[in-house]
Amino acid sequence: MEEILNNLARCIEFGKTDKASAWPPDMKEQDGADEIALRALEEGHPPDRILEALITGMEAVGRKFSENKIFVPQMLMSAKAMKAAMAHLKPAFESGTARRKGTFVIGTVQGDLHDIGKNIVAMYIEGNGYEVVDLGVDVKPEQFLAEIGKRPGCVVGMSALLTTTMINMKRTVEVIRDAYPDQVICVGGAPVTEKFCRDINADFYSPGPQGAVTFLNKLAS
Repeated sequence: MEEILNNLARCIEFGKTDKASAWPPDMKEQDGADEIALRALEEGHPPDRILEALITGMEAVGRKFSENKIFVPQMLMSAKAMKAAMAHLKPAFESGTARRKGTFVIGTVQGDLHDIGKNIVAMYIEGNGYEVVDLGVDVKPEQFLAEIGKRPGCVVGMSALLTTTMINMKRTVEVIRDAYPDQVICVGGAPVTEKFCRDINADFYSPGPQGAVTFLNKLAS
């Protein structure tokens, strides 16, 4: 990978968003993901190659997180850096000059207003080459249905951070299954377990974003 793309991957891995970012201290006053992604495009690097650099960085983040070498704050910094870089790539994806692996529709279920975990998963999946449609928090089953109808072949992800809203996750899965029996549904969140995933007839559960990406990549291959 060319030096500029290696530098971009490093910015993602260590959460260097832009030149003004003070984090990480050893990269202070250096260009961040924002400037480097823009420069890579201006120098003629294909958007797909730039996206590969983002994926390389996010894969390193995922490995570190799964090994308890970094924690949620560092994940958020990397997600922020990735978002800054993706802002420059989105026009290429929207115009069709670069290809997405698939579409992932995500939201926190009805009655639940927590979004940090959902946001991390959304950014991580987007950084791995997928179009992400983020419905936000307190998402009603009908909102998921509407997006599924507009995006045939998408994968749905839903989050619940409270035990009291897990029942709404179950109901949302039921509503989706009634309308789209074969819809692929992923679930996650602090109180959610593999057993609960099976009990509510969802397809996949992961305690973190890396597992979700691995699952999506298998579907896309």
